[in-house]
Amino acid sequence: MLRVAVVGSGPAGSSAAEVLAKAGIETYLFERKLDNAKPCGGAIPLCMVSEFDLPPEIIDRRVRKMKMISPSNIEVDINLENKDEYIGMCRREVLDGFMRDRAAKLGANLINGTVYQLDIPSNNTDPYTLHYADHSNGDAQGVIKTLKADVVIGADGANSRIAKAIDAGDYNYAIAFQERIRLPEDKMNYYEELAEMYVGNDVSPDFYAWVFPKYDHVAVGTGTMKVNKAIIKDLQMGIRTRAARKLEGGQIIKVEAHPIPEHPRPRRVVGRVALVGDAAGTVTKSSGEGIYFAAKSARMCAETIVETTNGGQRLPTEDDLKLYLKRWDKKYGMTYLVLDILQRVFYRTDATREAFVEMCADKDVQKMTFDSYLYKTVVPANPLIQMKITAKTIGSLLRGNALAP
Repeated sequence: MLRVAVVGSGPAGSSAAEVLAKAGIETYLFERKLDNAKPCGGAIPLCMVSEFDLPPEIIDRRVRKMKMISPSNIEVDINLENKDEYIGMCRREVLDGFMRDRAAKLGANLINGTVYQLDIPSNNTDPYTLHYADHSNGDAQGVIKTLKADVVIGADGANSRIAKAIDAGDYNYAIAFQERIRLPEDKMNYYEELAEMYVGNDVSPDFYAWVFPKYDHVAVGTGTMKVNKAIIKDLQMGIRTRAARKLEGGQIIKVEAHPIPEHPRPRRVVGRVALVGDAAGTVTKSSGEGIYFAAKSARMCAETIVETTNGGQRLPTEDDLKLYLKRWDKKYGMTYLVLDILQRVFYRTDATREAFVEMCADKDVQKMTFDSYLYKTVVPANPLIQMKITAKTIGSLLRGNALAP
C-alpha cells in the first residue's frame, strides 16, 4: 500500500491529507506548530465554504461591503446585494486547526514535528526518507526520528524545505506585514461587515494595504515586493495614518509578517515529490489571494495521486504527478495571467491607482469582479457589457494619464 508524507498542515496540506486518507492511503501529516497563526488577511471566497465543507462557526465575519480607497482618499463602496453572498473572514489558527483535525479524524496520522531533511532515493522505486524532530513530548528541540514514504507532498509554505530538497528553484516573493488591533466597541461596529482596501505609494508601491475585520479585532496590514524592513515600517505607518480616525483608541494585540510567493516555482513536481500551495507559488497577483488556491491545488494533487495509483495500489511516476499540474494550469492559468496584467497596469503609479478605484465604481465591473472572486469562475459577460468595461478601463486610464510610459 502506498505511503504518502504531507509536510505542512495549513489549508493545503490538510486538504491533501484529507483526500488521501479518505481513499484509504496511508497518510502522514507533519506540522511543526499546532497552534500556528499565519499572518494573513484571512479572506476566503464563498465557494470555498461549500466546496471544502467549512462550518459557519469558523467564519468570524461575513463581509458584504468593501471600500476601495484611492491615493487621494476617494472612496468607492462596493456592496453585495444578495444577502446570501459574502466574503468569509477567518483567523488562520481557527481555519487551519479545523481542517487539520478533520484530516486526522478521517485517518491521517498527524505528527507534531519539524521536517528538516529529505533524502532522495537513487532510483524510481525506493522510498524517500524524511528526517524530523518530533515535538509530541512538548519539547521545542524534539526527538530526532525518520519516516520512509513513497510520495512526498510539500505544503510547507514559502520557505519550503521540501522545495529546497528537490531543487525546485526560487521565486520572487512579497512580504505581508500586519498588526492585529483590538478596537473600542463603537469603532468595531463600523467594521461589522465591512473590509477596506487602500492603494497609494504611501501604503504600498506595488500592492495594496487593508483593514479586515476579525472576531474581536481588525487586521491592519500591507504587502510589498520591496523586501526591506525600513520600507515596510514606513508603509505600515502609511496605512495606520490613512485609517487613523477609524482606528482611534485601538490596542495592538499582535504584530506579524510573512513571505508571499509572487510566481510559481520553476519546478513543482520532481520524481515522486509534488509542491502545493505557497510552496508551489499559487498566490494570485493583484489580489494576493492564497488560501483557496492553496487548498484547491493540494486537493487536485491528492486526487491525481489517488486516481493514478488506483487508490494506492501502485507507485506513481513523475508523469503521473505532473498530470496534476496540467489540470491546474488548464483550469487556472488564465486567471493568473489576467491578475498579473492587472497588477502591472493598475499598481504602477498613483495615477493608475486613481484610475483603478474610479473603475471600481462601475456596477458591471463590481459584479464581474465579485462573481470571479466568490465563485472562481470567469463568467463571460454579455459582449456589450464586456465592451463597456473595456471602454471604461481605457477611459479611466486616459483620464489619470496612466497610459503614459
